[in-house]
Amino acid sequence: MYQPEKIRNIAIIAHIDHGKTTMLDSLLKQSNIFRDNELVAERVMDSYDQEKERGITIFAKHTSIFYHDYKINIIDTPGHSDFSGEVERVLGMVNSVLLLVDANEGPMPQTRFVLSQALKFGLKPIVVLNKIDRPGADSDRALNLTFDLFVELGATDEQLDFKVVYASGLSGFATRNLNDERKDMAPLFQMIIEAVPAPPGNMSLPFLMQASTLSYDDFVGRQACGRILEGKVRKGETITRVNTEGHPTQHKVTRIEGYHGLKKVEMEEAGVGDIVNIAGIPEIMIGDTLCSPEHIVQLPPISLAEPTLSVEILVNNGPFAGKDGKHVTMNKLRDRLHQERRANISLKIEELKGREDAMRVSGRGELHLAVLIEAMRREGYEFTVSKPQVITKEENGQTLEPYESAHIEVPEQYSGRIIEELSRRKGEMQSLNTNEHNITTIEFLIPTRGLMGYRNQFMTQTRGLGILTAVFDHFGPWKGEIPGRIQGSLVSMSGGKTTPYACFNLQDRGTLFVKPGDEVYEGMIVGENSRDNDLLINVTKEKQLTNVRASGHDENVVLTPARQFTLEQAIDFIENDELIEVTPNYIRLRKRLLKEIDRKRGK
Repeated sequence: MYQPEKIRNIAIIAHIDHGKTTMLDSLLKQSNIFRDNELVAERVMDSYDQEKERGITIFAKHTSIFYHDYKINIIDTPGHSDFSGEVERVLGMVNSVLLLVDANEGPMPQTRFVLSQALKFGLKPIVVLNKIDRPGADSDRALNLTFDLFVELGATDEQLDFKVVYASGLSGFATRNLNDERKDMAPLFQMIIEAVPAPPGNMSLPFLMQASTLSYDDFVGRQACGRILEGKVRKGETITRVNTEGHPTQHKVTRIEGYHGLKKVEMEEAGVGDIVNIAGIPEIMIGDTLCSPEHIVQLPPISLAEPTLSVEILVNNGPFAGKDGKHVTMNKLRDRLHQERRANISLKIEELKGREDAMRVSGRGELHLAVLIEAMRREGYEFTVSKPQVITKEENGQTLEPYESAHIEVPEQYSGRIIEELSRRKGEMQSLNTNEHNITTIEFLIPTRGLMGYRNQFMTQTRGLGILTAVFDHFGPWKGEIPGRIQGSLVSMSGGKTTPYACFNLQDRGTLFVKPGDEVYEGMIVGENSRDNDLLINVTKEKQLTNVRASGHDENVVLTPARQFTLEQAIDFIENDELIEVTPNYIRLRKRLLKEIDRKRGK
């Protein structure tokens, strides 16, 4: 067991894609925790399958590395604003943060958010200017902008006197000065040991810890993870859990696990400053206090920023219900969502009064909600999802809605249409700059509703060359009606299999989402209309056969490839009267009310 003065606890925070996980790869490799012949994957901390596929960090992860006789506990945090609940939760476990800033891009919107959280906790960051070996890197400019950001966020004099390290996570080196020899990560290790304070606390006081995150193990069940604030704990000891209502219960510690690199290792005893997983408390929740039975106390609950978007998750009652999924009933969906609520406090999950077929899930953004929906469909669940709605607040008789600060980088020739579209969606431009490479940077303050459904359009308008990131800013006055999708839907008027003949004759009407041979049903959205109204079409129509066989009479059927939706694109696309049908193998869109289709057909 390490003494507190030999322990350092830090988190790595940064804007998305500024190199946190790659930096951690280099630190892990150079701390000699892997065998010489061990195969180590890239971005080794991104162990969740959706993280590997999306190339982003979703969940905060813990690791321990050893440098000389010091133990350094490092927490890798997500960089995307939708997962900021993960960042807020773990900052209470650490005594400093490594703030990574891209030496080329400088601070970005999410840098502002994670830094403001760290400063609120009273932490003194170490600034790491990353990717200094890339073409176009301007470390001095990035450092000046970072200092300005500290000032803007109200940092104290002590926090403004931050240490700086220049590094490249990919190349595996760090230096204290730009002109020093670029050899290895040793200068960063040294800086962590010198600048990060040892965890406070006293070994001789009664045991005290707060559950910051939860994990599950098939053998030992639920585990509470957190930093030991006071005293020590041994395996087999009885400890008290005090829940958020203040109710104490006694439990026996069945297992204590620490970290050695990426592996969890069993410990007989752990003390002040250690970040550990404790098993033996089956009902543990995030924010609960674990303490000695002789000295029962309750720590303040972990507070998180409130969610801004909600969706309804409903039973799938469409014609294809139960054909693909394993879990299709509301009871199964309810159990799965309640399980998520226990482990993920940044999502708000609630029952709907008077509704037996639906539950509401609220989160920080479309991606936050999409990760849960994607996880459920991979587990064999089948359900439908409504269009996201913003969460409003009432203050002094005024309705308030969430606003986001949007940061946009586009080639100059596309900036005009971006400004025009975001202004149409009630956005207010805050700044506009064009650099020597003809890249325009635009800052917009826009209601969250204005960005919903816009990202697909943005990628089309900029031909995939634009970057759009947004972070929650504040709750402001309701902006009235905001225009959404301009085009209507192409809706199937019959069920069956689509035919090449029908698809060929209908593709001039708009963009089709189905290809020949796909199963469709009445009311299913099979395309986007080129006009602003919904249109009922028959994609199952067969060609009428005749006995005339003239040369050149039969045309070759050349079809435009069907548009395939990812889950986020589908969430972005639908309107209020439409639903997404999510099954393990299919994402379908459909009209919410099939009666409405019958009315349009004049039934």
